[in-house]
Amino acid sequence: MRIAENWKDYEIIDTSDGDKLESWQGKILVRPDPQIIWKTERKNPLWNKADGIYHRSQKGGGSWEFRKKLPESWNVEYKNLNLKFVIKPTGFKHTGLFPEQAVNWDYMSEKIKNAGRQIKVLNLFAYTGGATLACAEAGASVCHVDSSKGIVAWAKENASASGLSDRPIRWIVDDCLKFVQREIRRGNKYDAIIMDPPSYGRGTNGEVWKLEDCIYELVSTCSNVLSDNPLFFLLNSYTTGLSPSVMAYMLSDILVPKFGGSVSADEIGLPVKQSGLALPCGNTSIWSK
Repeated sequence: MRIAENWKDYEIIDTSDGDKLESWQGKILVRPDPQIIWKTERKNPLWNKADGIYHRSQKGGGSWEFRKKLPESWNVEYKNLNLKFVIKPTGFKHTGLFPEQAVNWDYMSEKIKNAGRQIKVLNLFAYTGGATLACAEAGASVCHVDSSKGIVAWAKENASASGLSDRPIRWIVDDCLKFVQREIRRGNKYDAIIMDPPSYGRGTNGEVWKLEDCIYELVSTCSNVLSDNPLFFLLNSYTTGLSPSVMAYMLSDILVPKFGGSVSADEIGLPVKQSGLALPCGNTSIWSK
């Protein structure tokens, strides 16, 4: 497992019985996590002193219980790359940031800085822009694509908080597959692609997106916008049915015959202070030259 262990402003304090106890720049939150099936005794006193607790509803979704008035939003900093992010607890338990992705940000940043040339990055399903900002901070030009106008606006807030608003970032609100198909017709090319697709969703015309059924076509299509000398292709997934080995097989099948290189794959996770263990938080497969 690759572990995002360079955080200062974020920490998983403890985990137990479907919940994780977190510190977000000193704000203590309890949020559900389906991976946490163990029923460890909750010895840490912060379990009873959390500022906010997200309660799941049996009907789906859930709601926050705030025991202390928190600001509507606040910033956390990933000091390793001098990035700042605007945190806002949302109605779907999320805060606008997946801290485990920092291990991928570090990888991308190093690859770009050591490339010895200008790198052009395509970030699909780009959410609030963690990977976009990591690549921009490293000196790349980035095309940031997400289908949600509000999420792209949030990503721009993060760019401003990080002092990166003047970097060469294209902010695109669009369906990712349709955008890539247009980029192919336009003849645009990228040296690196980042992809963090959802497990399930519906398009603007009611089209059903199920990751296992659609991901091979999407990766295959995206391979046609890679430059003649690509740097990396990073695929991330939170879908339990899409194992690291399956993702690695797919990238090897599509990319290695075209470009050579090699593929790696692993779980990514976060350290848990109380236990000294690591919480698995998803899977990442990377093709690189």
